[in-house]
Amino acid sequence: MGNSFCMLCGCIDQASVGIVERWGRFEKLAEPGLHFFNPCAGQWLAGILSTRINSLDVRIETKTKDNVFVQLLCSIQYRIVRANADDAFYELQNPKEQIQAYVFDVVRALVPRMTLDELFEQKGEVAKAVLEELEKVMGAYGYSIEHILMVDIIPDPAVRKAMNEINAAQRLQLASVYKGEAEKILQVKRAEAEAEAKYLGGVGVARQRQAITDGLRENILNFSHKVEGASAKEVMDLIMITQYFDTIKDLGNSSNNTTVFLPHGPGHVRDISDQIRNGLMEASAAQVDG
Repeated sequence: MGNSFCMLCGCIDQASVGIVERWGRFEKLAEPGLHFFNPCAGQWLAGILSTRINSLDVRIETKTKDNVFVQLLCSIQYRIVRANADDAFYELQNPKEQIQAYVFDVVRALVPRMTLDELFEQKGEVAKAVLEELEKVMGAYGYSIEHILMVDIIPDPAVRKAMNEINAAQRLQLASVYKGEAEKILQVKRAEAEAEAKYLGGVGVARQRQAITDGLRENILNFSHKVEGASAKEVMDLIMITQYFDTIKDLGNSSNNTTVFLPHGPGHVRDISDQIRNGLMEASAAQVDG
């Protein structure tokens, strides 16, 4: 139910206060409820003021210390003090314009002393300064400033684009550092794995050659003991020739045949056996020295 009144009576709702005049002069405040007036005595209800909290959004454009133009969106929440409602009714013609003017004055005096980064970091200090100034000024007119919120800080579009590019460049630089470190670790681990693989491969080849040498030695000794008059060199030649023919047989049976030219004949077979025997003996000697 809203406020209603006539010449003889008036009803004022809970969130309002009435201004009663007598012969054009302020007489008293009318609390919520039903009130009767005496028009013959010059008494009447001059007006009704709401005591609810009002919100006023103010957009201020100013410049920072580092010459960046910004727009600040400030939200002021205020209300009329019930006990001083007569001051609010008679003193100010347009309270919103008055509040807006003081906000402009405080912000444009404070923000030019800050850089853009400082403004973002200390926007609460700006709101606090505006609140203190408005409380001091508007309190004398019957208004209470409840809250001031610095809702948004909007730099010039070109500055915002530059700030985003700087932020993106910094993040790309950091990502490049992390990527470089990861590639470095990967290369180190790959080199370590390759070195370990080569080491283990060398150990395997050495063990293989040692096993071949031990096997040949055992075969030569067994053959020499079982066949009288056979020297170790003759047994070695026989084994080498046998392995030579086995190798040729394997090459012929392989599905991936390739053409291999080898000198073949009794003399050449002896030369090959001598080369194989010398190679095995050198490998065995190197294993013993190691």
